Amino acid sequence: MRERAVGLVLTSEHEHPSRWPTIQFIATKIGYTPVTLRSWINKMEVNSGTKLSVTSDHAERMKALERENRELKRANEILRKAAAFFAQVGLDRKPK
Repeated sequence: MRERAVGLVLTSEHEHPSRWPTIQFIATKIGYTPVTLRSWINKMEVNSGTKLSVTSDHAERMKALERENRELKRANEILRKAAAFFAQVGLDRKPK
């Protein structure tokens, strides 16, 4: 549905004075808000390289890497605390 709606806007832009009236016209016909349709168009332009910004694939990859980074930091903190605990336990023991 998104691709079709975006295609309609792009193919019928010449019938209206600018893109925004085209978006408003088509959005009312398909039952979505003009802002939603405009965001779909922007995302399509970014992903196709027409507009400069972060692509959806790149944004997803960044989120995954940030999530992995948080998990690794948590694991490192747990390991640091465990190492400190066991080092302290080792110091408390009396040699035999």
